[in-house]
Amino acid sequence: MNNTKEVQVKLMKGLLDLIVLQFLSGQPMHGYQIITKIRKTFGVYFGPSTIYPLLNALERSGYVKSEWDMNNERPRKVYKLTAEGRNLLSFTEDSLNFICKKIGAAGIPKGMVLEGDETQSALHPILKNGESIKPRASFLK
Repeated sequence: MNNTKEVQVKLMKGLLDLIVLQFLSGQPMHGYQIITKIRKTFGVYFGPSTIYPLLNALERSGYVKSEWDMNNERPRKVYKLTAEGRNLLSFTEDSLNFICKKIGAAGIPKGMVLEGDETQSALHPILKNGESIKPRASFLK
């Protein structure tokens, strides 16, 4: 693996929990929607064995809340960001900006519009090569 790709993989692993929180800040989503959105946005496939344990850990920590949506032909567990999750997301974005300033990088503009009217921060394509990697839920431990 070349150095650039190695750095990208490390960043993606470390930021997956933040990325999931950022997606949920825009709208409630079920696990498959999150998997699909990560793949479309970053070009990386994280399967159910990665995303659902991460969602469960975020829920146990109080950062997301789930409820069953029974309105479709198939019931789905939908995850929503809690107030604690919003606080963690804001703190983490601020921390990343602080780190970027200290190393002389631009940082993450909050509320950057990417596709249509979806709002996300600049946690935008860290990886584009369709790799499958396993994250470490670093700040959940």
